[in-house]
Amino acid sequence: MDKYEQEMLDVLDLIAPGTKFRAGLENILRAQTGALIVVGDSEEVIDLVDGGFQIDADVTPARLYELAKMDGAIILNYDLDRVLIANAHIIPDSSIPSNETGTRHRTAERVAKQTDELVIAISQRRSIITLYKGDIKHVVEDIRVVLSKANQAVQTLDKYRSVLDQSLTNLSALEFEDLVTIADVVTVLQRAEMVLKIQKEIEKYITELGSEGRLIKMQLDELVTDVREECVLLIRDYIRYEDEENKPDAGNLLQELTDWSSDEMLSTSTISKALGLGGSVNSMDLSISPRGYRLLRKIPRLPMPVIENMIAHFTDLSAIVDASSEELDEVDGVGEVRAQSIKDGLRRLRDQVLLDRHI
Repeated sequence: MDKYEQEMLDVLDLIAPGTKFRAGLENILRAQTGALIVVGDSEEVIDLVDGGFQIDADVTPARLYELAKMDGAIILNYDLDRVLIANAHIIPDSSIPSNETGTRHRTAERVAKQTDELVIAISQRRSIITLYKGDIKHVVEDIRVVLSKANQAVQTLDKYRSVLDQSLTNLSALEFEDLVTIADVVTVLQRAEMVLKIQKEIEKYITELGSEGRLIKMQLDELVTDVREECVLLIRDYIRYEDEENKPDAGNLLQELTDWSSDEMLSTSTISKALGLGGSVNSMDLSISPRGYRLLRKIPRLPMPVIENMIAHFTDLSAIVDASSEELDEVDGVGEVRAQSIKDGLRRLRDQVLLDRHI
């Protein structure tokens, strides 16, 4: 996500339903008066202002509506909670290219490009709110439309999460049997990344919905519980770099994968290469053993420092599974009681995943 997209998300959060500012915009839409609102009193903005009235008053829905009745632009502060200038005539550089046809929207686009500030144009006839920020243009859709899209995305996420859970169960069974191939790991990562991509899309809808998006957020939180942590542990299990100093952090690599395009995510060789496992087609069938981070993390009351010590001592999961209680006891931080707990936990976990795989 680039700088402008993140800034636009921040703006959508400020003007989301439930805020005083959004209530003011809705009043303007209903009255069909139209408006041109510039956010920020930077030197670049003030240089474009000709005339107008110095207001310096708190933003209220009624005040925005009344001030929009005048033809000029409204200048607000960056927090969108104070009106600085009203009925201002703004004269941007006419040589700046614009694809807009209406005077108000053409002015808004040019001011945004020239000052790099947020400009809001409300169409008088079409009742549409358009946001401009630099070269970014965003049309604020009707809440009912956004809510419908969000619900569809949640349904899609639910299906992808079910597929991911089954893939993780199959991978866990293969890990206990020490039969994992690079293709198995890449497939799980592909499905996990699709879940995370849909999560990002829904989060944008939630931001735009504001107070109307509470139920969508609750559904999202339930569907993506522990997915990111599971992915990080999966990457730590299988990432292989000869140069340990240049090995990417698992969390950073996960974020990088999430930012990839859908086409890049569908390429198994690209994901395999990112993990340091090679990118050739033939390498997909090669066997690979997990270190054990993901499965050991599922054992109750087993701290991560102890997991780190166990993996440093045994190097991979199969060695940990085959180790006796006495051998586990030798690891720093384990002890006799915890060693038996680890053995019992791994046995229960193996029985469960083998059972789940055939359901």
